[in-house]
Amino acid sequence: MSGTVDQLVRVVLVDDQELVRSGLRRILRRRDGFEIVAECGDGSEVPGTLDELATPDGEGGDRGVDVVVMDLRMRTVDGITATTGVVARPDGPPVLVLTTFDDDEMLSGALRAGAAGFLLKDSSADDLIRAVRTVADGGHWLDPSVTGRVLQQFRTGSPVAAARTSAATDPLTARELEVLQAIALGRSNGEIADELVISELTVKSHVGRIFTKLGLRDRPAAIVYAYDNGLVSPGRS
Repeated sequence: MSGTVDQLVRVVLVDDQELVRSGLRRILRRRDGFEIVAECGDGSEVPGTLDELATPDGEGGDRGVDVVVMDLRMRTVDGITATTGVVARPDGPPVLVLTTFDDDEMLSGALRAGAAGFLLKDSSADDLIRAVRTVADGGHWLDPSVTGRVLQQFRTGSPVAAARTSAATDPLTARELEVLQAIALGRSNGEIADELVISELTVKSHVGRIFTKLGLRDRPAAIVYAYDNGLVSPGRS
């Protein structure tokens, strides 16, 4: 990524600690292809911030933001509640949860709220950069150090578990199965298209059919389904 304006990944930082936000700014630098377009010190500030960024040119939608990096524990409105609000917005940007706590219940709650992934704050700068880019591109990022436990917590409160069958992949074509496995590995639609040598539009069609056939609501549910049914395993990349 060369860092031109058209290529910049536009990021909103949401964290109640200025020191943390300052550290994130140092990592997500403009010369590396990122632009911090706004910062929030609490989840309560997120709706107004996205409203301000949504229509800079009168076109509508949240196209002014590519990804929201969201802390979980904040004083007034926590990250799960704030994430729910972001995801509910028409064309709302994806959310990457970033937290110091490997609290399985909180992280699984963030997934249920619609977060595109989670990363612990003690992860490397390179992992943060990759995670933000992946989520901004429509993919998912699950921190491998806690993924297994978080998915276990997620599935205990998710209707996905009830959908398990001994013939989990029977409804899917061979291509749809490949797409499902790629989703479970956190691939974006663009990455899946490149790997399978098909168009991104075709990938989107496959994703829609997979959700319909398996009764899944979203990509996190598809990830849990794939792990539950042995289609991928923790640690695979």
